[in-house]
Amino acid sequence: MEIVAGLARWLHFFFGVMWIGLLYYFNFVQVAAMKEANADGTAGGITKHVLPRALWYFRWAAVLTWIMGAILLGTLGGGTGFVKAFTFQAPFVGIGIGAWLGTIMLINVWTFIWQNQKKIIGLTPATDEEKVVARRVAFLASRTNTMLSIPMLFFMATGYSHHF
Repeated sequence: MEIVAGLARWLHFFFGVMWIGLLYYFNFVQVAAMKEANADGTAGGITKHVLPRALWYFRWAAVLTWIMGAILLGTLGGGTGFVKAFTFQAPFVGIGIGAWLGTIMLINVWTFIWQNQKKIIGLTPATDEEKVVARRVAFLASRTNTMLSIPMLFFMATGYSHHF
């Protein structure tokens, strides 16, 4: 069980860094860069080559982070850590809050961000009006995830320090 826990913990951190790193890239770098690139007519390269690849890593890193975290929780508390964390049972309350925040963020990635980004980058047919709405929804979901990431990281870190 120690090998599974160790591997799950390492992979949880690895994929988590990828996921949150890309989230911060999108929110702190790409949004502003796209405004400038749209203004000077150079956004096509970002939209065509960078964005689809970054979104692929973003959404799969989110899934793998969640799965590895679930496996890791399952190794705690004699195998009951997952249930105890998600139902806020002691001593898993802190890590449970972090896990729920991560779960909400995962749902945002796949339900709101990715579904709307597909319209924006042309993978799903959409009118110009639908693209305007999609940009706003994806933007707000991404900003929500950025805000949720701060307490999520806090609770995950404090939860880990308690159990390891």
